[in-house]
Amino acid sequence: MTKQHWKPGTMVYPLPAVMVSCGNTPENYNIITIAWTGTICSDPAMCYISVRKNRHSHNIIKESGEFVINLTTKDLAYATDWCGVKSGKDFDKFKEMKLTPGKSKEISAPIIEESPLSIECKVTQIIELGSHDMFMAEVVNVQADERYINEKGEFSLAKSGPLVYSHGHYFELGNLVGRFGYSVMKKKTKEKIKKENKKG
Repeated sequence: MTKQHWKPGTMVYPLPAVMVSCGNTPENYNIITIAWTGTICSDPAMCYISVRKNRHSHNIIKESGEFVINLTTKDLAYATDWCGVKSGKDFDKFKEMKLTPGKSKEISAPIIEESPLSIECKVTQIIELGSHDMFMAEVVNVQADERYINEKGEFSLAKSGPLVYSHGHYFELGNLVGRFGYSVMKKKTKEKIKKENKKG
């Protein structure tokens, strides 16, 4: 197998294409689309977003110390892209994309009501890395759309048609391949899960 050598670059794909909402008053509410995001700790629950200094949302988040990570779906793909290429200096993105700012439980920044999952975050540290500043944050609350919660109380993001970003393109997630621990799962357990998946 022959492989090519490339110069260093950001090739960890796919990534979630999220809409991050910020601002502590309706007058400065804004949305920025971000793919440089992820989990950095399980307990306490922590995540990060990386934002260029010249982005309108950078100072809003820096000054307020809050933001919301809103997961996106196939139906939100157009709005997700638009909010990533337009500036909040020039547009009210909620109004332009007909998105609904909702109330967060623990912070002032709004959630996006149309998102299947909204993660409320408080900034704990800002790290200057180069092209981007990393906002490390503690998760203080999560809001989940009840349409994707089953009778067992389990949240099924897959049913919402999650959107991911890969090297300049957006994709909807595909078929289920397995679940955590399936490589060492007992045969009876696998059969039970298959039956449950067929029912769902």
